[in-house]
Amino acid sequence: MNSPLGLIILGFGGHARAVADVAMALGVKHFRFIDSNARQNETFGVFPVVPRWEEDLPDGWSVMPASGDCLNRSSQCEWILNRGWPLATLVSPTATVGFGASIGPGTLIGHHAHVGPMASVGVGCIINTGAIVEHECDIGDFTHVSINAGVAGRCHVGRFCFIGAGSTVIDGLCLHDGVTLGAGACAHRNLDTPGVYIGVPAKKMTGKALD
Repeated sequence: MNSPLGLIILGFGGHARAVADVAMALGVKHFRFIDSNARQNETFGVFPVVPRWEEDLPDGWSVMPASGDCLNRSSQCEWILNRGWPLATLVSPTATVGFGASIGPGTLIGHHAHVGPMASVGVGCIINTGAIVEHECDIGDFTHVSINAGVAGRCHVGRFCFIGAGSTVIDGLCLHDGVTLGAGACAHRNLDTPGVYIGVPAKKMTGKALD
């Protein structure tokens, strides 16, 4: 997978900085961050943070959606594509991607992450630092598998899901679109409705109660 000559990163929050860190590890040397809340003369090292971008995209550059929020990242991808700009796909040099795996545009595979053989990761996803998506998994568009989370083999995870830090999805399960699995939780059965699930085993939150 070729690295872009330069990168525009949408946003300047924590995830945007993680994106830049992976890109720098890949040898990308030219950046611009676009953030509507940018302060005057704000920078990330020597790289400027600007509130808008009104120029043409330089040759060889691409653009990365960098919101940690799944819905916002979807909107960022739409904004990029509406301008006819290419979505970046970044895979850390310390990550591993197995035989036959596919990674969608606009996706970040973080440092020390692993995507197993024949797995499929959709558009605008985050497979964050140390996360594992094992063999033959299908990860839907705009889903975030957070740091040190594990999705065991042959799982289907829907679109706009958030798999929290250190959580686990047991082998062969299906998670509905819009599922949030809380940090440290363990999904031991299919999660068939959207919502927030916490605990070991994971149970759905309803107001202040658990189903």
